[in-house]
Amino acid sequence: MFSNGQIIFGILFALAFILVLIFAYRKDLKLHKKYYKGSAWVLIAFIAFLLFIVAIKFVLA
Repeated sequence: MFSNGQIIFGILFALAFILVLIFAYRKDLKLHKKYYKGSAWVLIAFIAFLLFIVAIKFVLA
């Protein structure tokens, strides 16, 4: 299906991409803490809303 060269390229590309993402996140960590403070509560509310919808589906079905 894939040649050895394609598999090696895919693995190396994925590793390089992940390393660049980690480096960029660490570089912007101060800004994330400053501007996205309290965003975890939005995530929790969203998950709670989804669970509420699923609960209604099982109760009414």
